Amino acid sequence: MELQTKLAILADAAKYDASCASSGSAKRHAAAGGIGSTTGNGICHSWTPDGRCVSLLKILLTNFCVYDCKYCVNRVTSNIPRARFTVAEVVALTLDFYRRNCIEGLFLSSGIIRSPDYTMEQLVGVARSLRLEHGFKGYIHLKTIPDADPVILAEAGLYADRLSINIELPTVQGLHQLAPEKDSATIHHAMGQLHQHISTSQAERRAAAKTSVISMPQSRSTRAAKPPAFAPGGQSTQMIVGADGADDGDIILTSAKLYTGYGLRRVYYSAFSPIPDSSRDLPLIAPPLVREHRLYQADWLMRFYGFAAQEIVPVGPQGQRMLSLEHDPKLAWALAHRECFPVNLNTAARELLLRVPGLGVQSVQKLLAARRWRMLHRSDLNQLKLPLRKILPFVECVGWSPGRSLDDPMLAAKLVQPMAPQPQQASLF
Repeated sequence: MELQTKLAILADAAKYDASCASSGSAKRHAAAGGIGSTTGNGICHSWTPDGRCVSLLKILLTNFCVYDCKYCVNRVTSNIPRARFTVAEVVALTLDFYRRNCIEGLFLSSGIIRSPDYTMEQLVGVARSLRLEHGFKGYIHLKTIPDADPVILAEAGLYADRLSINIELPTVQGLHQLAPEKDSATIHHAMGQLHQHISTSQAERRAAAKTSVISMPQSRSTRAAKPPAFAPGGQSTQMIVGADGADDGDIILTSAKLYTGYGLRRVYYSAFSPIPDSSRDLPLIAPPLVREHRLYQADWLMRFYGFAAQEIVPVGPQGQRMLSLEHDPKLAWALAHRECFPVNLNTAARELLLRVPGLGVQSVQKLLAARRWRMLHRSDLNQLKLPLRKILPFVECVGWSPGRSLDDPMLAAKLVQPMAPQPQQASLF
């Protein structure tokens, strides 16, 4: 099969992997030798036709797979065109696209061929070749296989900026129903091992940096080598939304446990896409993409705004815990807790300011800095470039009070804006 044909098949097959952001990667520069570079600001991204933002070069090593997960288009019983790259072909493609200034990194996943150990060794072989043989300094993200030998997983972290293990579905019951060949305990055990490696590496590097600062100056030849970084971008995971009966409460609570238990950098949510010749256990239609969007917003509230998972998802009249599709989770919480408002911008604590709809982390920082010098007036909000339409019903300051507007039954409708269409970018291929 021609390389271009393989690329068309395996790039398209990779679009279902969402966990491809590069935040948190180590800063490496070509000036120190080698080619390519990566910074904490991330790498190139592209918008797929269905609105997903993905990193490039983003491909599968192969879409052959010995597993028969019902939700996966690459399952062994699926009647689709198959292709497989060699390690050398992936290395050549990555370097070629980089030299053409199309990409700054690689996101590599794969179906399972022969065995988990064999497949994982192939993935690690790509990263090893790029780093050691070609001096590649760009971003590398490897999708790891939880059933693989821990020794191979440990080696993957020496070459990759980020590792990820898909938890697949938010509940054990859903995984058992739709992917009976995969084991939830094995997935969590592998995530725990990666977390331990990452934590140990970070501790060793901090200790080495502290020792180098307090010790006497040494020549470069006698200076102790800094311990190698292990997956400096951390680990992430992905779960499918809408393939099983899990509600948004199940999803958010599972994410909260992953963040606290395994120190994950990100949890990605992927709305289920109906596939050809699918199982009767799968829904016939995809969930609305706005549901996926609301889950990302809720995830952001947990990670940066101090919300507990239990606060975000209300319990409906049928006992189901679903996020509002009309309102973002922060606005929905504020409308359900009007007794907490209005918030005084001159006296409220940072934690309460972060709960005001329309105020982000940076906006709150600007408010806290400004009020150190004088009382905030209504006119100051314009100068701080705050979204007045969103925040004024929920705040008060010198010269402004919302009065009884919080009791307005039409307030929710007035604050809702139509979602802007996602920007589109031409396909790399």
